[in-house]
Amino acid sequence: MHVAICRVTLRLAENHSLKGKRHVVRSAIERVRARFNVSIAEVGEQDLWQTAVLGITTVNSDRTHAEETIARVVSLIENTARADAELLDVETEVTAF
Repeated sequence: MHVAICRVTLRLAENHSLKGKRHVVRSAIERVRARFNVSIAEVGEQDLWQTAVLGITTVNSDRTHAEETIARVVSLIENTARADAELLDVETEVTAF
């Protein structure tokens, strides 16, 4: 069993409130959930208006498939990010159990 874990950091430069941040984050999470069978949630920097940290994970029996799934999720977030969301950092780790 392989568990792929990813941490995505987004910069929301034009955002001026937590309400605006929630809108952007919720939209990204819904897009990912609609397309991929992964777990995704906001996991950090929840009190900052202009930074969002998303945690994404998937479990698979094949390491390559787990890595590819995470890569496709990150690509979706990056390619469909609204003009007010910039991908700053991506950290990925795959662990075998």
